[in-house]
Amino acid sequence: MRFGERSRPGQSVNLFGRRAAISNLVSVEYVVVAGGGGATQAGGGGGGGFRTNVPGATSGRGASAEPEMLITRGVSYTATVGGGGSNSSFGTTTISSQSVVSQAGGQGPGGAGGCGAGDDWPIGNRGAGAAGQGYDGGAATGSFSGNESGGGGGGAGAQGGDSSSSSGTGGNGGNGQSTSISGSSVTYAGGGAGGTRFGVGGGSGGTGGGGTAGVSGSTNTGGGGGGSRGSHGSPQYGTGGGGSGIVIVRSTTAAASTTGSPTITTTGAYTVYTFTGTGTITW
Repeated sequence: MRFGERSRPGQSVNLFGRRAAISNLVSVEYVVVAGGGGATQAGGGGGGGFRTNVPGATSGRGASAEPEMLITRGVSYTATVGGGGSNSSFGTTTISSQSVVSQAGGQGPGGAGGCGAGDDWPIGNRGAGAAGQGYDGGAATGSFSGNESGGGGGGAGAQGGDSSSSSGTGGNGGNGQSTSISGSSVTYAGGGAGGTRFGVGGGSGGTGGGGTAGVSGSTNTGGGGGGSRGSHGSPQYGTGGGGSGIVIVRSTTAAASTTGSPTITTTGAYTVYTFTGTGTITW
């Protein structure tokens, strides 16, 4: 008989093995944000890839929440927090299907990644964001009186803005994606602002840690670095590096042990583990 069916007269029922298997699993919800991409010229760096399986929440690029993750008790799961330009992940090498990897943000100008980097005039190549993680970078639409400017980096919640050919202003970084996994709404993975040749008229960083022109993305947000540019591509006015990522997991069952000193909080029935550096967790 199948689980859930009624037994017929004379038919034996043994659910002990199934109950034991179910009790050995723990349902876990996560947000995994990769490190944001840095900028080397005027195009802003892309935000880090953003993935979540919190029911009813939104992953990067407007995707639906990912499926439930069932953790096996007694198995150590590793949270890897990427620095600027590096992937973040949560999972175990023991069970290959239970591993979530968010891609690092694209490096400006024009790099692909979790969120794509902004274009830099006259390169003509906006970076592509990854499906389910983040949006593309903005275009560099031309120069104004010799003031070449770059597009904003893509964010997890919106595409990077195009630069302006009429004013020479760099594009704004795309906004990041919000999550309430910790109990209050926080936004991550904003794109870096597009910069300009002469260091003036740069765009704004996207919400979620995106750097303004010449400024790095915020730490543990996955924000992209802001672009800026001097003559002939030299970073005369400075460029921003990508912000580091973050891994947050929660469950209604408290973990048995952790390493890496995650911050442990509660919200409602959930215990929340926030990793700002690499560590492990075991239920």
